[in-house]
Amino acid sequence: MIKPIAGLLLLSALTLPAHAHELWLERDGNGPVKVFLGEPDQGVIESGETIAALAPTTRIISKASAAQTPISVRNDHLEANVDGAADVRAVNDQVWKPWENDKGELTAALMHARWGRAETQGQMELELVPEKADGDRFTLLFKGQPLADNDVMLITPENKAQQLKTDKQGLVQLTLDAPGRYILAAGHETPANGQSVAGQKVDRLYHGTTTSFHR
Repeated sequence: MIKPIAGLLLLSALTLPAHAHELWLERDGNGPVKVFLGEPDQGVIESGETIAALAPTTRIISKASAAQTPISVRNDHLEANVDGAADVRAVNDQVWKPWENDKGELTAALMHARWGRAETQGQMELELVPEKADGDRFTLLFKGQPLADNDVMLITPENKAQQLKTDKQGLVQLTLDAPGRYILAAGHETPANGQSVAGQKVDRLYHGTTTSFHR
């Protein structure tokens, strides 16, 4: 969950409010995978030029294809046709231009998103992974290692946010009352250790991740 400062610019040149933006996926059955950006618990879904600017730098990851999946731009989301019903992932390291934090450190965001909870192995740097297929308990993994005592947000089908936290084993237990689409979101910040993002050397890396699914 990222909380960029007021005045931070999206690569599309839209000014972000000082609230948490998420990158998340949605899918109906075997239909197209849809990539959204915004604050679903606040009723905010980015659209227009903001969404179009994400298309060149968003990468869809699926077991169905090793090649880059073509992406189409819709008004309020990106869309990709993926074969099969396996879990699908998306990554983007250029949702926002790098910004200075309150210590003057240049920070970049690396955003990860996953649809589905069938697979129990993580594939992205930061990922919320179900302990068992279609289970309600998830482990927050960073580079394969669990993150303990880390904030997690659950967004319900009614777009209500619930604040949770992983335990000492990096696990978080969900209570899913209503049927519908759920979004589980978390973030983790690390030193950049000389890494460059979009050709720019930065000091800090914010890793954001979501896992969304239907109950």
